[in-house]
Amino acid sequence: MVSVAVKYYATGRRKTSVAKVWLTLGEGRITVNGRSLEEYFPRLAWQVLVRKPLVLTGTEARFNVEARVSGGGLSGQAGALAHGVARALLLVDENLRSILKKAGLLTRDPRMKERKKYGQRAARARFQFSKR
Repeated sequence: MVSVAVKYYATGRRKTSVAKVWLTLGEGRITVNGRSLEEYFPRLAWQVLVRKPLVLTGTEARFNVEARVSGGGLSGQAGALAHGVARALLLVDENLRSILKKAGLLTRDPRMKERKKYGQRAARARFQFSKR
C-alpha cells in the first residue's frame, strides 16, 4: 500500500506581507523560508503569535508547518503566517472554526500604512507653519 502525504495549503495576509502555508502530518516542526521558526522570528512575541492557532486548537504536535513569507517586515509576516496557519487548519477540520474565529485569527487585518499626501511632510503631519 502506498501512503500519500496529505498537504493542506492556505494563504495568510497582513499589511503588505503574504504567507503561503503548507500543513502536513508530522511532529510539530515549523519552517519559515527554509529556516526554523526561532531563527527566522527572533522575538518571542512573534513566535507565540505564529504558534497561537496550533496551541488554541491543540494541534501543535500533530502538524508540521512549512511557510514561504514575503513582503513587509517581520511583525507583518508573523501576523500573515498566523492567519495562514489558521486558514489551513480550517481545511483540516471545519469544527475548529469557532475556536479560531473567537481568537480573531480568521479575520484578515485590513490596516495598511496610509499614503503620504502632497504638500505635507507625511500622511497626516504637515510642514511647520510660519506666519512670518
